[in-house]
Amino acid sequence: MDMVIALVLVVALFAVLGAGLWIGLALLAVGVIGMELFTNRPVGDSMMLTIWGSSSAWTLTALPLFLWMGEILFRSKLSDNMFKGLAPWLDRLPGRLLHTNVVGCTIFAAISGSSAATCATIGKITLPELKQRGYPDAMAVGTLAGASTLGLLIPPSIIMIVYGVAANVSIAKLFLAGVIPGLVLALLFMGYIMVWALFNKDKVPAADARMTLLQKIHAARHLIPVVTLIALVLGGIYSGIATATEAAALGVGGSLLMARIEGSLTWERFKDGLVSACRVYCMIGLILAGAAFLTLAMGFIGLPRHLAEFIGALQLSPFALMLLLIVFFIALGCFLDGISMVVLTIAVLLPTVEAAGFDLVWFGIFIVLVVEMAQITPPVGFNLFVLQGLTKREITWIARTALPLFMLMMAAVLMSYFAPDVVLWLPRQMQG
Repeated sequence: MDMVIALVLVVALFAVLGAGLWIGLALLAVGVIGMELFTNRPVGDSMMLTIWGSSSAWTLTALPLFLWMGEILFRSKLSDNMFKGLAPWLDRLPGRLLHTNVVGCTIFAAISGSSAATCATIGKITLPELKQRGYPDAMAVGTLAGASTLGLLIPPSIIMIVYGVAANVSIAKLFLAGVIPGLVLALLFMGYIMVWALFNKDKVPAADARMTLLQKIHAARHLIPVVTLIALVLGGIYSGIATATEAAALGVGGSLLMARIEGSLTWERFKDGLVSACRVYCMIGLILAGAAFLTLAMGFIGLPRHLAEFIGALQLSPFALMLLLIVFFIALGCFLDGISMVVLTIAVLLPTVEAAGFDLVWFGIFIVLVVEMAQITPPVGFNLFVLQGLTKREITWIARTALPLFMLMMAAVLMSYFAPDVVLWLPRQMQG
């Protein structure tokens, strides 16, 4: 019977999604179908209370603020100046300016929280420059596709906030836990570029004129505003002075002030950034509300409990369970965006994950890493859509260029399993 119910709900979900209904409304519709067909609970009251509860959590306030901060930076000269500050320092590494994709995404990820915003912002800066200088399109686009997913892993991260709310885990600890894996993944990406460059020396353009150390330091002045903003946001969280929400407010205030001082903040850009952030947050909020109601409906039906019992009956080892979850999330990522994946599955999976002995902070980073992989898998890889808009290339071509970085992310997931201290060391220092 449970299999029949699950099949009905899955078919209903794909039917409403295929009809073109918004994801949030599709999740609400499937929840209504499930409760009407398989429970005796009052649908209207349950929906009203669930939607209010899911959308009124104070922790969620950080989400629109981080989105707004990213929009302000996207529309100001602060992001453009990053390339000017980074390029002189990377020109002597094997692969040369291809590293600006990785380092630029790593820096912007620390102030954005969104992989799509990171991809769009850094792509608009680096792709034209790299094309003009003669770097291969496949490497420029592929490294950007992979590196931009760091927007989810390096704090502040929107998806970490969503997971923290859904799993009742400290967002500050999740932010701390993402720092070292994010930097390790960035180093893996840079290592891949270096190896590729050593085997394809003829495809790497010649270096620019050599600059003295003083000239490089002078060029690095362009990085000062961005580094100051990162210190303001993350320093406030890690020092304990500010919560994630308060740090997000500091970030918005700081980015507005810097954009104003720099002279790139006009009333039109301010308004466009605010409207864009509101639009994206409304989309996310609707998805969260729909997923919360669908989770409640599945709870009333009993599916999560039965699924947990089924997985438990398989008596999988923790490692086998992790591999099964990787396959599950990558398959899910072919049809849903990252936030929908998290809010739809966390309530169902948490009992099983806890029974397997996984730390919930570690599991949050595991989820983020796997969702990152889903961002560059067709047909619904958000970063692929962003890059398609920037390059006008086929999604399948972009996905092929990003495949080596996808494999490096898989290696990072396995590394986090066999060496969990990579994830948990910083949160433990916070506890201490």
